[in-house]
Amino acid sequence: MPDVEFVDQTLRDGQQSLWGLRMRAYQAADALPHLDATGFRVVDLTGPGMFTVLLREFADDPWASTDFLVQNMPNSIVRAGMRTTAVIGFAQAPDAIIDLWVRTLIKHGVTSFWIYDCLYDMPTMQRLAKVIHAAGGQAVPAIMYGLTGVHDDAFFAARAKEMASWEGVETIYVEDAPGVLKPERAATLLPAIRAATGTIPLELHCHASTGLAQHNYIEGLKAGFTILHTASRPMANGPSLPSTEGMLPILEDMGLSHGLDLDRLPPVAENFEWAARDAGFEPGAPAEYDPRIYQHQLPGGMTGTLKNQLATHGMAHRLDEVLAEIPRVREELGHPIMATPFSQFVGIQAVLNIVAGERYKLVPDEVVHYALEHYGPLASPLDPEVADKVLTSDRARALADWTRPQPSIEEIRRGYPTGISDEELLLRYMTSDEEVDRMKKAGPIRTDPRRSANAIVNELVDLIAEQRSVTSLHVARPGFSVRLGRRST
Repeated sequence: MPDVEFVDQTLRDGQQSLWGLRMRAYQAADALPHLDATGFRVVDLTGPGMFTVLLREFADDPWASTDFLVQNMPNSIVRAGMRTTAVIGFAQAPDAIIDLWVRTLIKHGVTSFWIYDCLYDMPTMQRLAKVIHAAGGQAVPAIMYGLTGVHDDAFFAARAKEMASWEGVETIYVEDAPGVLKPERAATLLPAIRAATGTIPLELHCHASTGLAQHNYIEGLKAGFTILHTASRPMANGPSLPSTEGMLPILEDMGLSHGLDLDRLPPVAENFEWAARDAGFEPGAPAEYDPRIYQHQLPGGMTGTLKNQLATHGMAHRLDEVLAEIPRVREELGHPIMATPFSQFVGIQAVLNIVAGERYKLVPDEVVHYALEHYGPLASPLDPEVADKVLTSDRARALADWTRPQPSIEEIRRGYPTGISDEELLLRYMTSDEEVDRMKKAGPIRTDPRRSANAIVNELVDLIAEQRSVTSLHVARPGFSVRLGRRST
């Protein structure tokens, strides 16, 4: 067995961080056989966010997209991520929907699940791990790192130790979503987690937002972590993760072995270089150092979303104000770890504080629910002045006795057309009838990566025009052949 194994993040977190989850099935098609044969321990494939974007942006059937990806990687274990009390969006879902989501994904061939709860509601997380295990899947509970005043090494190590004791858990996953872990902290944190968890294999997932992720991986390898998360180079770096290609010389220098087929890496990179152009995105590149990341701690993908939202409302010039407000809000709200959904809650509240002209004049329901601990126990109490503003509001009084609804799946089905599939039920429950109807009207998803004939002809014309020495050109595919020649004058 090799010293180090890899989890590929090209199809999920790579494109989430760089493309905002806008990768469509056809854009991955030519890479799939190579990803499947590279030798990754797991290929991280999908999640609720991808389902949302495919449905809303493109009217693509996310179940059909998942099937296409899974069927073209028959030798791979594929993974999805999920929170403990929600699937799509910020609203908390009943256990019946969460459990059906797990069972349905497993039916479609997705058998590995990384699960997380940034408030570390451990009984709720363990419940989900049990559901996944009972359904025949593999639960991978996550330690989500945050740079806060209340989460020390002992806190994270204790949670990891508890996770390692759960039935059916075979690996523990450690993630630095905002990319704020520094090597000096990694040198104490990661050994503490390793010591607390015995011999269970540990996975490390660090975003490269500050350019330090590879250095953290080195500290992880020294500490006994044996599974690294990486992506193909065009889908790596910046707010994404380190590239697979870039980690291999480091392993060699450390005298560590791996089991990857190196000949499979270039075709994958070539595909996603093309796919980035096709989708209108730049390939991943190393990030410039920005010390503000250590204050606002926004996950990479959210930074881009925040910029776009401000620009849409004519407030792009106020970005620096919002970035300065975010650390203050994060501390006032009890130091939540900055990952979904709490990074969004903090970011939205910061924007509202700026645009309203009075701090906490406008407070969204999600922040009220958070303050009332409906999402789980807070890491530390709210700032007293903020608590007074939020918890004494009319809205807080109205929501004070709220509990997460727990209808059965049979009760939920009564509100939808008789006989619809589990897949359609989940989509209609978590999104909207209008979006699902538009998806069904759109027809089959596109899976063929070949571009239109007109685009190909135009490129050939451009090539011949640029290269005056070209006198003929022959293009052939199975069942098709065309020969072009320059007419003499």
